[in-house]
Amino acid sequence: MSSDGLQAAGRRSLVDETIEQLREQLSAGSWPVGGKIPTEHELAERLGVGRNTVREAIRVLAHAGMLVSRQGEGTFVRSTSDPASVLRGVQRSGVRDVLEVRAALETEAARLAALRHTPEDIARMRAALAREAEIIATEPERTGREATVEHDLEFHTAVVEAAHNPALTEVYRYFGASVRESMKASFGDHEMPEVVVATHQALVDAIESGDPELAEAACRSLLAEPIGAVEQLLAAIAARK
Repeated sequence: MSSDGLQAAGRRSLVDETIEQLREQLSAGSWPVGGKIPTEHELAERLGVGRNTVREAIRVLAHAGMLVSRQGEGTFVRSTSDPASVLRGVQRSGVRDVLEVRAALETEAARLAALRHTPEDIARMRAALAREAEIIATEPERTGREATVEHDLEFHTAVVEAAHNPALTEVYRYFGASVRESMKASFGDHEMPEVVVATHQALVDAIESGDPELAEAACRSLLAEPIGAVEQLLAAIAARK
């Protein structure tokens, strides 16, 4: 391996090998965030590959959010962490862990929503909640989460989007999907915790009041229900083993 930590890429898959070499150097902090990486020509020489291979590797890492290319200036480090690796780590986490992170995101979103919501945001929350209540009232044989999961997701997404923070919304969407899939895989639809309309209504009222502390508290109260249900289900599963 050369003194700067790069070694010639193998012949098995030049682009993949080059991507991995560059990813390792970025993760190791060889080039600081905001700093400029060597030119394509320099990297090609160090790795023993063609410039087209380096260019394709840089394109992939830029798409992954680790690099950013600026025309006429070069390529710079955006992040030393590969978002794909982070997401894979989340996927390997337990349902309780992912649910707790989702709860943290949603609680902050509720606080911000109290400060930033629009009348349209409130109307969207209430409409989703009304659809949930209708399903629970008209289809009593389907009282589990399976019956209302679509509209419940719509409701919680409306709360988060009312914070008007695009980054928060995107992260929440991922965690929301991960929680839903993890819960279904672990417990099955019939065991998933039910929706309690009253606590959802209290959250909307708190957000509409414009009081961030009240909205945060209402959100914590609402989320205590699914977290508690998951704790009970996990305990029951452990007891059966």
